[in-house]
Amino acid sequence: MTDNAKFQVPGKDGEYPVLEGSVGPKVVDIRKFYADTGMFTYDPGFTSTASCDSGLTYIDGGEGVLLHRGYPIGQLAEQSSFMEVAYLLLNKELPSKDELDKFMWTITRHTMVHEQLATFFRGFRRDAHPMAIMCGAVGAMSAFYHDSTDITDPQQRMIASHRLIAKMPTIAAMAYKYSIGQPFLYPDNDLSYTGNFLRMTFGVPAEKYEVDPVIEKALDRIFILHADHEQNASTSTVRLAGSSGANPFACIAAGIACLWGPAHGGANEAALNMLREIGTPERIPEYIARAKNKDDPFRLMGFGHRVYKNYDPRATVMQQTVREVFKAMDVKDPVFDVALQLEEIALNDDYFVEKKLFPNVDFYSGVVLSAIGFPTAMFTALFALARTVGWVAQWNEMISDPAQKIGRPRQLYTGPTQRDYVALDKR
Repeated sequence: MTDNAKFQVPGKDGEYPVLEGSVGPKVVDIRKFYADTGMFTYDPGFTSTASCDSGLTYIDGGEGVLLHRGYPIGQLAEQSSFMEVAYLLLNKELPSKDELDKFMWTITRHTMVHEQLATFFRGFRRDAHPMAIMCGAVGAMSAFYHDSTDITDPQQRMIASHRLIAKMPTIAAMAYKYSIGQPFLYPDNDLSYTGNFLRMTFGVPAEKYEVDPVIEKALDRIFILHADHEQNASTSTVRLAGSSGANPFACIAAGIACLWGPAHGGANEAALNMLREIGTPERIPEYIARAKNKDDPFRLMGFGHRVYKNYDPRATVMQQTVREVFKAMDVKDPVFDVALQLEEIALNDDYFVEKKLFPNVDFYSGVVLSAIGFPTAMFTALFALARTVGWVAQWNEMISDPAQKIGRPRQLYTGPTQRDYVALDKR
């Protein structure tokens, strides 16, 4: 704690503690502001409000920094694995080899879903969006796993956390299989977390599926890059739902529902649709000119970021991943040529450099996922799969925080003042 912040409001002056974290901006503790002044603060979207303290993820948008438990995202994506990052987020420290082996063994043996839950999928229309199916299936898990819904029991909380992380790839793959009319594949305990997901998604019972190590590595890296991202809309939703005491499966289902919004989880799909609209490299100058024209509603999707005012640190890793996947799969598609040339222009054009409109992770991830073979409807489902790790870690942190209270934002009321009811025959 540092010096107090002084507020002058009509009829009262007040001082409020200034809190300081290990890194990042200081915050003013205004928990007693309403009690002292009878006034609320006004912050639509809570973009200037810290809703909690957290030791999970730190972002410095101005400097392009993203840390998980202090480790730079670039180092984790290049040198670690998604399972190791999951352990780190849940347990605060990187695991030893024995700890990681035990964690992976536990996750692997939780990948199957209850057989009756599999029949739940058949209640959806075949053309249901995978995110709609995932919302329902994850929420329904609380009806199947009663032994891990007591949030006051640390052991049950950890079992629920492991189940959610383990079963999300199975549920996502089942949602995809259902949409294309193919049979579900059971998990294979001999495969890695990511390799298992690829097999359950693209394999069929009639033949053996060989996991391509380049694709496996690329998808594992995408999962790492999307594992957590501080107090974004879906994470805040998970925490808000959890603050009421809701069971963990309901909380994660709420996070999936929030992520489904196009302003949150659909950015990579929008970026890919833009590349398809451009179509061929020859049309890039036309669209660049449109992007620079203030009177043209067209915007380049996948460039710039609400948080990162400099380069998105996740995009640096994805640049390399794009090229590795294109080479391994011998990609021949003008859309991917558009992506690579548009990237080069944006990184060197003065207009984009001055406005810091650099390619972000969504620009690259949609291209890579499409090259691997995922339809655009699955992009947000993959995002949810990866982000489940962060949601679960954030939920556990919130439940364990003695200072956490049920969420209750206030409002600036602008409706009618009190008035008397008028009988129907007199209106």
